[in-house]
Order: sequence, then structure tokens, then C-alpha cells
Amino acid sequence: MPDFPTLAKLADDLESGRTTSRRLVEACIARIADPAGEGQRTFIHVDKDAALATADAMDGLRKVKAAPSRYAGIPISIKDLFDIRGQTTRAGSRALDDSDPAEHDAATVERLRKAGFVLIGRTNMTEFAYSGIGINPHYGTPKGAWNRAEGHVPGGSSSGAAVSVLDGMAHGALGTDTGGSCRIPAAFNGIVGYKPTQRRVPLDGAVPLSFSLDSIGPLARSVSCCAILDAVLANEPIVALKPRPIQGMRLAVPTTIALDDLDAAVAETFERALKSLADHGASIERIEMAEFHDIGPMNAKGGFAASESYAWHRYLITAKGDVYDPRVYVRIMRGEAQSAADYIDLLNERRSLIARVNARIAPYDALVLPTTANTPPKIADLADDKAFTTQNLRALRNCTLINMIDGCAISLPAHREGDVPVGLMLAGAGGSDRRIFELAAGMEAVIRV
Repeated sequence: MPDFPTLAKLADDLESGRTTSRRLVEACIARIADPAGEGQRTFIHVDKDAALATADAMDGLRKVKAAPSRYAGIPISIKDLFDIRGQTTRAGSRALDDSDPAEHDAATVERLRKAGFVLIGRTNMTEFAYSGIGINPHYGTPKGAWNRAEGHVPGGSSSGAAVSVLDGMAHGALGTDTGGSCRIPAAFNGIVGYKPTQRRVPLDGAVPLSFSLDSIGPLARSVSCCAILDAVLANEPIVALKPRPIQGMRLAVPTTIALDDLDAAVAETFERALKSLADHGASIERIEMAEFHDIGPMNAKGGFAASESYAWHRYLITAKGDVYDPRVYVRIMRGEAQSAADYIDLLNERRSLIARVNARIAPYDALVLPTTANTPPKIADLADDKAFTTQNLRALRNCTLINMIDGCAISLPAHREGDVPVGLMLAGAGGSDRRIFELAAGMEAVIRV
């Protein structure tokens, strides 16, 4: 795969005049349109004319020293879950085809615009964000990074977001993460994906899956790229990221659930990364997390995703249930059987879980665990519903642990060049976002050695 530049390098090139926003946008559009590439499956809509007009505007502003930010003019992609003024938000589904165009940008889209980023188009996704695999029967499934001749899944639900960055069709992507939907596709494609503390980034203008668990985060090529986009999304100042020294890092590896049933390549890559960190001076302790055993029973009836998605979808399903992806439909309908008492129990159990886990992990700088238990499965192998369900749950499992504890987490590529993509996840309690970014920046290069 080509070695595309980071946001910092692009910003330097724009500032120095080595490139222009128009050139960047034209190059992205050309890659999207390449018939030999994944563009037609990666994007549901390409906003070519508006992107070029915005690029010209940003180039003009930069000439007179009035660019809204250092990153103005850089093209990024937007997951089809977000409202963009004047466009129809389909959420990767056909059930919303006749919806009215959005009157306003989603809050996060508005913030990206204000910083001068160019919206290149809307990326494909799992229908209504309800899967960690990334298959979409309506718009096709973009092939992930691994062994494209065979065709492996891109991860979901932010499938197109990850592939757009991987293939240089955008230089950053806006995604969402309810149970891993930024981190799983990042892991499966060898890029970086970030799930912020939920309360930091507004959900307004994004089609919900679970308003209790949904988080909005970036996918990009490096830790610093994700930190830049995360700051914009959270409406915080963009501050230079200072990597933490590995020497003295206090890292905890949860041995409960998170290390179960790992593919051989995942286990090998993860252990090699841990050894590299330890060799560079990190203190790594393997700890039991008995609290993680509570999460399976909490989600036995479908959990927050089923109950809260059913509440949002119930009228749409009555009218258009026949056009839903059957695999998504079945998962949403699990929410119909949940009672108000079930939901209240779930709320109370989660509050207790968060408090207990936060107390247990307080002595450590971060948890470190594999992002997914599996490597990217072949698309063809998932035609069988049982195989799909098994691999979907394996992809979601570790990431879901962090959403359930209201934490923040980043997935870093940990595999060596030429090997199957494997992600290493750093996670912390809610509110520890800056620390997670600093730790990740410190170990980013070392874990792939």
C-alpha cells in the first residue's frame, strides 16, 4: 500500500506551497474513481463539486493568511451516519432513501467544516452501524487491507471510513464507535482508530445505534492525526502531542475474557508487542478483571444496543422492515422483548460496573489488550449466518468491554509489514483521553518492531 502523509505533513505542505487543497482533493477524487480500486464500494456519495469549491476557497484564504486552521483544505471522509446539510442521511440502509435532506450539519461535521477540512464524501458502513464486520448487502462491501485478491472484510461498522484512509481517498475519517466501530476497522486495516470518552463529543445529528454507548471518533494514519481530529470534534484546542516515555509506563493486561480464543496471529503479535514494551522499560502486569464476567449476562437480552435501537427503529421497521439487512433486523428486534424493568436493571448494573472497574484500574496508566480476537475473515466465508455471528462477536468482544465501562481507547497497528493486520488497544477510564494519546504516541513505533 502507498505510504500516504500524516495530517501534520499535509499541513506543512499546504503552508509552504508545496501543494494546494485543490491538488489534494483532485488526487482523492481520482483514487475514488479508479475502477481498479475500492472507491465504488467505499463511498455511498462523493461530493465532488462541493469539495473542489471548498478546496479553492481554502486555497484562497491561505493565500491571504486567513485559513481557519493549519489543517484547512485537507480532505476527509464522513461516515454515512452523519447529517450533512442538503444531503440525505441513509445510514448505510435503503430504508431511509426517501428521507428529507438534512437541514443542518451534525455538530461534529460543523466543527470539521469550521476548521477548514474538506468533506470529500459519505462513506459506506454496516447498515445502521449494527455490526463489527462491515458487510453491507445494499451498497457492497469494500475489501479490507489484507489479501485483497481473496477479499477480506474491512471491519465495521465504519468500514468505508477505514478504507478511505487506507487507500488515500481521504486523509482522515469521521466514524462512530458503539462497540468498536472505529477501532475494529482500524485494526483490520493497519491504521489508527480512536474511541473518545463519550461525553466529550456531541452526538447531535448522527443516527443513533445506542445513545448510552455511541461515541464519535476519528480514523487516521497515526496517533497524532487522531489526536488532531479528536480535538476538533471535541471543540478543544489542538495542542502538540507529547509522547510519553515507555520507560516507567504502568500497563495492565486483563486476563479475563480479553485473551480468550485469540487467533494465532493475534496472540503472537500481541505477545511480541508486549515484549517490546517491556524491553523498553514498561511495567506490564497481568491482572484478573472479574468485573468483565458481568458484561455477558448484562447483554444477554441484547443490551443497550438492542433496546435503544429498537426504540428508534420501531416505526421505521413497521413501514420498511422488508428492506433492512436481515442480520441487522434480527438484532434490532431483540429490543422488542426487553421490558422497562430489564432496561432499568441494565442502567443500574452498568453504573456499578463502571465504578468497580475504575477502582481496579486506577493504579495503572492504561489497560492493554488485543483490539479484536480475530484477524479479518474472508468475505466469502461469512455467507453462512452462523459463521457471520461467530466472527462478528469475536470482532466486537474486546472493544465492547471498553464501551460498557464508559472508557476511552485507541487501536494501534501492531503487526509487522507484510503480516496480517492486528491491532493493539490501549484503554483507560472515562476522561483519561489525553493520557491515552500520550501513551499511544510513545509506543506507536516500538510495538511493530
